[in-house]
Amino acid sequence: MLAADNHDAIQVRGARENNLAGVSLDIPKRRLTVFTGVSGSGKSSLVFDTIAAESQRLINETYTAFVQNFMPSLGRPDVDSLGNLSAAIVVDQERIGANARSTVGTATDAHTMLRILFSRAGAPYAGPPSVFSFNRAEGMCPECEGLGRTTEFELDELVDRRKSLNQGAITAPGYAVGDWPWQVMAHCGLFDPNLPLQAYPEQTWRQFLYQEQTKIRVGKSNLTFEGLVVRLRRQYLGKDRESMQGHLRAFAERAVHQRTCAACGGVRLNEAARSVTVDGLTIGECSALQISDLAKFVAGVKHPGVGPMVEGLRQTLDSMVTIGLGYLSLDRESSTLSGGEAQRVKLVRHLGSSLSDVTYVFDEPTIGLHPHDIRRMNNLLLQLRDKGNTVLVVEHKPETIRIADHVVDLGPGAGLAGGRLCYVGDLAGLKKSGTLTGRYLDHRVAVRDDVRRPTGWLAIENATLHNLRNVDVDIPLGVLTVVTGVAGSGKSSLIHGSLAGRDGVIIAGQEPIRGSKRSNPATYTGLLDPIRAEFAKANKVKPGLFSANSVGACPTCKGIGLVYTDLAMMAEVASTCEDCNGARFTAEVLAYRLRGKNISEVLRMTVSEAREFFTKGQAGTILERLSTVGLGYIGLGQPLTTLSGGERQRLKLAINMGKSGSIYILDEPTTGLHLADVDQLLAMLDELVDDGNTVIVIEHHQAVMAHADWLIDVGPGAGSDGGRVVFTGTPADLVESSPTLTAEHLREYVTSANEFGGEVLDHVAPSV
Repeated sequence: MLAADNHDAIQVRGARENNLAGVSLDIPKRRLTVFTGVSGSGKSSLVFDTIAAESQRLINETYTAFVQNFMPSLGRPDVDSLGNLSAAIVVDQERIGANARSTVGTATDAHTMLRILFSRAGAPYAGPPSVFSFNRAEGMCPECEGLGRTTEFELDELVDRRKSLNQGAITAPGYAVGDWPWQVMAHCGLFDPNLPLQAYPEQTWRQFLYQEQTKIRVGKSNLTFEGLVVRLRRQYLGKDRESMQGHLRAFAERAVHQRTCAACGGVRLNEAARSVTVDGLTIGECSALQISDLAKFVAGVKHPGVGPMVEGLRQTLDSMVTIGLGYLSLDRESSTLSGGEAQRVKLVRHLGSSLSDVTYVFDEPTIGLHPHDIRRMNNLLLQLRDKGNTVLVVEHKPETIRIADHVVDLGPGAGLAGGRLCYVGDLAGLKKSGTLTGRYLDHRVAVRDDVRRPTGWLAIENATLHNLRNVDVDIPLGVLTVVTGVAGSGKSSLIHGSLAGRDGVIIAGQEPIRGSKRSNPATYTGLLDPIRAEFAKANKVKPGLFSANSVGACPTCKGIGLVYTDLAMMAEVASTCEDCNGARFTAEVLAYRLRGKNISEVLRMTVSEAREFFTKGQAGTILERLSTVGLGYIGLGQPLTTLSGGERQRLKLAINMGKSGSIYILDEPTTGLHLADVDQLLAMLDELVDDGNTVIVIEHHQAVMAHADWLIDVGPGAGSDGGRVVFTGTPADLVESSPTLTAEHLREYVTSANEFGGEVLDHVAPSV
């Protein structure tokens, strides 16, 4: 029902952002609303791109024109009207920056409070809190400038010391015999070009490597000379490797290494700050402690004058433990956190906030969480609601859908087949609605009894990475193995740390894909090559015309479809190219047709649409694999930067499918998948195994655990409380006899169908 003027509801009228088909609804304020639907159904378009985006835009407009000059320019979402909005705080999975100076401690303000504690209660007294900051000149280690590590070159990757300059001793790019940099070195008069480098006297050798820029005179010319390492540092260390050409990036990755700073031991602070202690611990030792252990230490600190501050620090640390982050440490770099961890770190900042009646927007907050941790996350969402806030959650997990006051189900499909309201109301109504989400909410996969038999075993011996405690475990070959355990137990350390790099191992992870704003699924998968070939053959022209990176590209936007305008102090603004109207190609290229479509129209197709258009050959094979991994809704020309971690993983998997005898490692492949799509994923995993492969899945989802042939449970807890294998065997054995947290939740999963009135299915149901 749509109310004419309901001030207790966010009123959305005619939302058309992305694939939304004129969506209108009322969302109750000060309630917990969960948005569900298959991937690509329009959930994020409604919650993030419409409601949260408009709230942020309206807030920005309240600032002065001068301040707005320094803020990004936000366009109004495509919606008729939005009423009764409150300030929106987005708690998403975006990484907390790649800045090496950002840590869990700085991102949560816990390190700020820790610095105050040491400045007031530490001995010997060292000064104000800034003395304990590795981001301030008065506190940082002078050797590493507060980074905790130094960047150095491997000298043997730069030179062959057995050779002379004339023999090509310098192996770094740009120093071939005859190149200008080589000529400066060889003819500067400081070095004998015929003498092997290993014969240089110590002083000459150091000058050769580390001489700072200096003017020298050679004959009648004045030259600037600098040591080899000094020049290479300037060339490579200050630049983004992703922007380097292939061979230069390969050299940098091979020759440049980071080492723990010898001066501070990685603590990042100068000697004065490192020497101060509180109850026997330095601030560096406190920052390195597991947060759950640091919370216990802080609870025992009894110093006059710091009581209220210590209580605030203790509450922050306890919140991090409650939210499932107790296994982290404050000195952990923010850039190393997963998307789920980053989202929970951001949440910590809001738990103790005095603000109320704001709108909190969450993007799948259960990602990366064991069922044990999902319960704690649910409690935190309810706490935010009970403080008088509106909580909007995009989520697939039934555990979180069940705690909702209000459910908005979008679909019925993805892309053009989605963008419409399928159901709006309470949980009981959702179950009776007949929608895909309603039908699958209580769906269960039975524990597998007919498990496959291993064809061999892959041994992991004495694994010690991170928190692993000399782990020995055998992984069966030729079957589906699921590795599980609470967040931070050591699952990824065990599998990635022990198996990455071995022959035949294919890792499909969720990390970002290298590429520019031009990269898209068609270019990344190689699909564009057969498409270009078909266009070229049909029109009797060269294939290069149909590449947006080549001669056929629109000269105005250079094949991007957008024109970026620099407005001085304002943020760069992107607008659709007026010459090609976003089509990316020249008018000449767009005139060429293949079965009635031009190249731009093909790149705007979804995978499902293209699959009907290209039914044969290499293009058909690639599209079939993309569809198999559940990516039928993504666009062929969609920028890779817009894909989620789960979508990137499935894209990588699609590329590597069809290699029989391989060992596939997947990290939480259910990320971003609707309940119905999980069944399709299980069918795909079965297909990989039945084709003669070994599949190892790191996963929390009980349906995947139940469907496994073999389970490896890591724990029993997180961080220092984990790092051990606590169970290996079949899912049936785990449910029957194991006392672990995983066993407890899997038992509940397979026996709860009667409680919820659902059905336990013996076979994987097809995707609807």
